[in-house]
Amino acid sequence: MKLGHNEIMITSMYFNDINDFINLEIGIKRFQGNMERFHFNPIPLNQYSRRLFTDIETFHIYNEEDEIFDDGKIFKYVIWYLVDYSTYLQGKEEGNICKNIIYTEEDRKSYGNTIPSEVKSLGYFCFRYCYELTSIDIPTSINEIRNECFYECTSLKSINIPSSISKLGYDCFYGCTSLISINIDNLQYISEERIFMNEPVLVSIKIPENLQIINGKNIEKKDINKFIIPSSITKLGYKCFYKCSSLTSINISSSVSKLGDHCFQECSSLTSINIPSSVSKLGEDCFYECYLLKSINIPTSISKIGNWCFKYCSSLKSINIPSSIISFGRGCFYKCGCEDELMKNKRIPRECFDRGW
Repeated sequence: MKLGHNEIMITSMYFNDINDFINLEIGIKRFQGNMERFHFNPIPLNQYSRRLFTDIETFHIYNEEDEIFDDGKIFKYVIWYLVDYSTYLQGKEEGNICKNIIYTEEDRKSYGNTIPSEVKSLGYFCFRYCYELTSIDIPTSINEIRNECFYECTSLKSINIPSSISKLGYDCFYGCTSLISINIDNLQYISEERIFMNEPVLVSIKIPENLQIINGKNIEKKDINKFIIPSSITKLGYKCFYKCSSLTSINISSSVSKLGDHCFQECSSLTSINIPSSVSKLGEDCFYECYLLKSINIPTSISKIGNWCFKYCSSLKSINIPSSIISFGRGCFYKCGCEDELMKNKRIPRECFDRGW
């Protein structure tokens, strides 16, 4: 198959930097002038590379620190980095487009409790202290609810969490004492401590204090002593199993590529865990205060151990350190059961055994 100009334009949209564009035009004569065919910049530009994309009319701003040009040829800007709703409205008046809009606490105070359909995420403390809020409609455009979003919304009685949401912040329903009903798409599991949901990222929230009904049915809290993660899951989210005090063992499928920060923190009954070779990093505080964890096998796929990863794992007597690990976090082995043995390993920095903070 012979690639034409249209096909090569589509392909080169995914190039990493200006050198890829230059090498294409130098290496293949018939694709000379490829950059001149673009009416938008597929990559961030500087003063030099801007001159190579001569016919740009729409300028894409990918990062907040990107250089911006106003040289008379550009009539519209497309912003890809996170902006608050009020900034979006200002840009809209000027004919610009924002792709990643967050609704902040300040936005909510200015524009009300109805979440605009253009918004992609709800910011930290967004609805904090909304004592009058009894219900909320979360549109399917929302993909993230950040930490303490509905903090102490004491009159909130019900909420619908659409399947579009892949991230739930810590304590997002803290102090919602009237919350008795939640509807959750893609519900995975209800334990005594947490609600697990979503694909392909397994995320969880602490069960609100007075919650009684999920998806129209009375809650049936299940024993979480043993947990098997389904093969559809590719990542374990931030604080996914945080403080699951009854969890004794867990089987992580080879589909999982990431263990989020604080993932198993304070799982005080966890005695064993398998880490598949698909995982490349152990997040911060991943096994912090897993007091009964006795042994762990770190696969050679792991290149980084996060800060305080095994801190206070006092029963941990056996742990291997493969040569693949090139980054050790602060305090990652502080007060763990095999601390003395690990200190003999010259590859491990001394700061790994410090308290860390």
